[in-house]
This record gives sequence, structure tokens and C-alpha cells, in this order.
Amino acid sequence: MNFEISHRTTYRYSAPVSQSHHVLHLTPRSHYRQTVSRHSLIIDPAPASKAEMVDDFGNPVSLIAIEQDHRELLIHSRAQVEVFAPMQIDTSRTASWNDVAATLRANLGPETFEAIQYSCPSRFIRPSRDIHKFARASFVEGRPMLEAVQDLTARINRDFKYESGATDAATSVEEVLRIRRGVCQDFAHLEIACLRTMGLAARYVSGYLLTYPPAGQPKLIGADASHAWISVWSPEIGWVDFDPTNNMIPGEEHIAIAFGRDFQDVSPVSGVLLGGGEHEVEVAVDVNPVNGWASIAR
Repeated sequence: MNFEISHRTTYRYSAPVSQSHHVLHLTPRSHYRQTVSRHSLIIDPAPASKAEMVDDFGNPVSLIAIEQDHRELLIHSRAQVEVFAPMQIDTSRTASWNDVAATLRANLGPETFEAIQYSCPSRFIRPSRDIHKFARASFVEGRPMLEAVQDLTARINRDFKYESGATDAATSVEEVLRIRRGVCQDFAHLEIACLRTMGLAARYVSGYLLTYPPAGQPKLIGADASHAWISVWSPEIGWVDFDPTNNMIPGEEHIAIAFGRDFQDVSPVSGVLLGGGEHEVEVAVDVNPVNGWASIAR
């Protein structure tokens, strides 16, 4: 499927910002199931400098510096992306999770070496005994790994309630496990923590998900949102995606922006600034199939 994506972020400050530097993970990432045909950034006020680079995880990154007083900052990312369906996988006919964990411990080649960085604790994901206990119910000895991950994905979807405002950026994985509520970022962090406690490699995927309006109603402009899911490493297949929020293996309607150890590695907009006082943020996201709903107005 081909998509047109608009991601508009507006910061409004109570006092002037005299200087700011930002790291942007807003360029969708090309990978074996996804091709980015174009991408552009509109930034107001215009940055004094702008550089493009690739981070340690292979994600495209924009570095911007704004050196004029401003009370409002607009960052508007636009892209056209083609996403292909994943290969069909019989999760019951994959290597056991025990064998995959042993392969990662042995670190026998470059592919394993790349995956190992996603098996260690990170800023927002610190495995614990309680998380291991929760995960263990899906990982009986000798069970095919992807079958076990599919079961864990289904349990998180069934046992946890999606509730905006129940958590914030500082909520720990253990707290999410305790309250059994959260949003896609929390469920992705929880599933990754579970997989890492079992000695497996799992990474955080930030992106977008195509949404549909209620029957008989138009699709509202700016009503979509960013999304998060996970990817687990399999020695036979490579990286395989799972979406615990929706209990599914992502297909053509999931558009990836970046991969990382957790949200901190792939935050859409981060940085430092001088001044500003209090601030508020407004985000408007549109994900439209090309030749589907009307294209986003330019």
C-alpha cells in the first residue's frame, strides 16, 4: 500500500525561546518491507543550521538549530511511503525460544552481534522478577519462540486496558504491569521487557497505523496518531513484528519511522532550549492511502 503521511508538531511557549537545538526522528525508515519515495520538513522559524545523519541504529535523523527568538515552533513532516505485506509465518514451526536465547548468548556472528544490543536493559526497559514471572507463562520449555511471542502479545492485549492518561513518559514498566493500563508505548515497553528477561532480543518500533473513521463518517484531518509496536529477532527469519496494542502481526497498514532499544532512542522530537518558560504541544497526524481518501491538502 502507498501512503501519504503528514505529521505536524507545534510548540507554544509562554516566554521567548532565544535558542534551541533539536534531534528529529521524523523521516520514515526504508527497510525490506518499506520504501520511502519522498520526505520533506517544513520548520518555522527557519533553522540557522540543519544536518542529516544516520544514528547508531540505522535511523535517518535531522539535527536543527534555531537561533532567533520565538514563542512558537512548527515542525511539519510530510512523506510518501510504500509498505509491503510481510511473509506468512507458521509460528509453531520456528526454533524454540531456549535455542534462540542460547544462540544470542553464544554470539557466533555479525547478525547475532547486531541483535545483542536489543537484549540488554535500556533507559525505559529494566527487566525484573515480576516481569519475568509474567512472561514465563508464555515461555514453557521448548516452545517455538514466535508461537510464545504470539501468545505473550495476545495476553497483553487481553489483560491490559488501553487508557490514555493512565501513564506518562516517566511511568516504569513495573508500574504498567501493576496497574494493567496504558497506551501503545507502555505495551511495547512491557513486551520488550518480557522478551529480554527470557534472554531474547527485541526492539522498539515507532511509526504510524492507518485508522478508519466510523461507518458513514468522513476521516477527520489531524485525527490520526503515532503508534508503537515491537520486533523480535529470529535466527531463521530475522526481525518479526508484533503489535500488542492490537494483538496482531503488523501488515501493510503499519508504517515504521525508526527502530531503537526503547522510546528514548526514537522520540520524534527532542532537544534543549534557552528560555521558553511553560509550553504546550499540539500534534496532528494524518495517514492516508494514496488513491484512497483525498490527499492531504498542501
